[in-house]
Amino acid sequence: MNYKAFRGVNRGNLHLITPIILASVLGLGGVAQAQEAKNEVDSVVVTGKRVSEAAIAVGTDQATATVSITREALLSAPAGITGLKMLESLPGFNVQANDALGMYEFGNSVTVRAFNFQQVGFLLDNIPMGRSDQFGGSPIYRYVDNENLLRVTASSGAGDVSLPSYASLGPIVDYFTQKPGESPGGKVSQTFGEDNLTRTFLRLETGEHKGWSAYASGSVINSDQWRGPGTIDREHYEGKIRWKFETGELTFQTVHNDYFDYDSPSFTIAQYKGTANDIYGRKGRDFGYVGYIANLPPTSSGLKYSNAAYAQYYKFGLNARSDHLYGVNLDKDLGDNLRFTGTVYYEKKDGWGSSGVGYDTALTYYNQQRAVVTGLNAPLGLQFGISQIDGIRKGATGKLSWTFGDHKIEGGVWYEDDDYHQLSNTYNVADGSPEGAPNFSQPVYRTRNYTSKRDTWEGFLKDTIVLADGKLKVDAGFRMLSVDYQMLGKRNREDFRFSQTANLRTTWEDLFLPQVGAVYTIGRGQVFTSYSENMSLPRGADAVYYTPATTNVPTPKAETSKNIELGYRANHPTFNASIVTYYTSFKNRLQSFSEYLPGTTSLETYYQNVGGVHAYGLEFSGQWKPEALGGKIYFNTNASYNKSVFEDGFSVRSATAVTNYDLEGKSVPDFPEIAIQAGVTFEPVEWAVINLSTRHISDRYSNFMNNEKTKGYTLFNMYVDLGEGFNYGALKDIKARINVDNIFDKDYLGTISTVVTGAANYRPGPHRTAQITLSAAF
Repeated sequence: MNYKAFRGVNRGNLHLITPIILASVLGLGGVAQAQEAKNEVDSVVVTGKRVSEAAIAVGTDQATATVSITREALLSAPAGITGLKMLESLPGFNVQANDALGMYEFGNSVTVRAFNFQQVGFLLDNIPMGRSDQFGGSPIYRYVDNENLLRVTASSGAGDVSLPSYASLGPIVDYFTQKPGESPGGKVSQTFGEDNLTRTFLRLETGEHKGWSAYASGSVINSDQWRGPGTIDREHYEGKIRWKFETGELTFQTVHNDYFDYDSPSFTIAQYKGTANDIYGRKGRDFGYVGYIANLPPTSSGLKYSNAAYAQYYKFGLNARSDHLYGVNLDKDLGDNLRFTGTVYYEKKDGWGSSGVGYDTALTYYNQQRAVVTGLNAPLGLQFGISQIDGIRKGATGKLSWTFGDHKIEGGVWYEDDDYHQLSNTYNVADGSPEGAPNFSQPVYRTRNYTSKRDTWEGFLKDTIVLADGKLKVDAGFRMLSVDYQMLGKRNREDFRFSQTANLRTTWEDLFLPQVGAVYTIGRGQVFTSYSENMSLPRGADAVYYTPATTNVPTPKAETSKNIELGYRANHPTFNASIVTYYTSFKNRLQSFSEYLPGTTSLETYYQNVGGVHAYGLEFSGQWKPEALGGKIYFNTNASYNKSVFEDGFSVRSATAVTNYDLEGKSVPDFPEIAIQAGVTFEPVEWAVINLSTRHISDRYSNFMNNEKTKGYTLFNMYVDLGEGFNYGALKDIKARINVDNIFDKDYLGTISTVVTGAANYRPGPHRTAQITLSAAF
């Protein structure tokens, strides 16, 4: 059948780490002062073609641990890398991806300190990005192309109180895109890589005319799946119009993203090792869906395709998304010391995902519903399960900033309306065959048909005071957050079976979430500290309500956290560094876990309230460009130690018994204690840059009970940039970049779908991958 028709709808790291840490320690003593006296410079001069600007990189003047990746560093990444995978170069961020670019959405995961992907707040040019769920959310990787980014700024423990988010329990990641250029022109690049990867990028600039300027860009990526048959395809378009006037600027921007892929499965360690007696003989990291139709023994008499293993045929696992975002930003002076910043935005999303459903499973659910739900049809063999989504998210933010004397007063509000709809059904296919086309006039059973609505408002007030002749800066503020949630419709198969409709409504709010912090400058260094309290919308709020067979579902409590940080940062002529220690405590933590539905390839995610969790640790980030090496070689390191543990246990009640899980003192799954990223860059001549980097992730538990874990791993990557300043005719800055990831072809398990106890499901990291990109400006 032609599914394209649906598309519209450890030790080895020490040699890189030690030089920077040593330089930082020396900087606290007399060596750095001697360098300052010798150089007599007032600004940081750690520079390089792929080094982030020092003051931004380590968060100078910020009261919280804030680090950035600036444009210079972003340009070294492989072309097409997603906005989420970029974060792996920041301290404390454990980013796992199913492929080298992080394109496959269900293969992505992030943990930082004690937080995961869904507890991190994301913004794009002042637009809050809402939930990060693949189904119905606005994950940041759909909305950015690397070439258009100016910088990415991350606060790993406590984002500024002025940044709007109902998802964040502390961490905030802010993405800023470039402004349109002053001169007309553009940029074009072409990439070729492993697995038949091709990527084309084009950006066109109008230049500035009487204050008006604009750009439009587009990229198209096509690639085979590296694991199993099928492809990944993405079309992405961005545009921005800017009007610069005497007292400010007005910008309009838009992003359009169309994505389609064939699925790839997660698997257990037994399947990975080949001890699970897989009917197709699959094992190892190349374990994928099958690209052929085997002759399998039927499990029901007279039905050729009744064997549930036919659901492993790749043409049934598909995903498609279409996202459209529009935003308008106004930044304007209202007086000598008064400034207004406002944003309005509108987002529309559509998509669907499918999976195969085996005969026995489909027959069970059909028999449960057929006496109640009209129009159902008996299953014929293999069935086609499909979930369709659509939604509209819109909102506005406004902020006033008033400076007087030693004070800067900021206050603002945010309102958002997020409407979401999901429809899930299972249908027969022609002859029940894996090659049969779906017959949407023959539903077998119903799964979901509901809408959910989130109305959010947030306000904040903040005062920044400068004392001690400018050496001391104190921030004090608070925010108010209220989220009104409503769910209406059929949440699960049981609602159809028992002819019930859920109408659930609740409000989560906290009208005083304080944040205080201070920064004290000592020479070229700064000591900083902060305390903050946060509340977030319960993760997977829709999924929390999926499983009960009653409409009287207890309302989950909002997750809350308290974060304390203490750190030191330094900017010197040849190095910069930041080190911070932290403690975080949670209440009402919702922990996700996943299970495959029997007889299907659908991995369902559920949430369990596990009570309290606390985490503590240490993070380091630094760059060093030693004078002794003539400015040709520089080093960078991000390293973290993190310990996240449960404080309580929980109980699960079934029809016959209560099962107690004692989790106190056990580690939170999927959180490595050690995460290190380090690199060395060599600039032998003006037109060449060579970089070698390493990334280490320590062992991680995969379940709540800590009776299964996956080993840590160390990866090595490199890139070579050639052609700085080379021009030919109308083409300028012609360059070639070669990226090689996982140089030594390390075989490792990356993304984990955690479970309460027993065997979890994993996704492997990719093979060694290489790509070459040719680019030019004009």
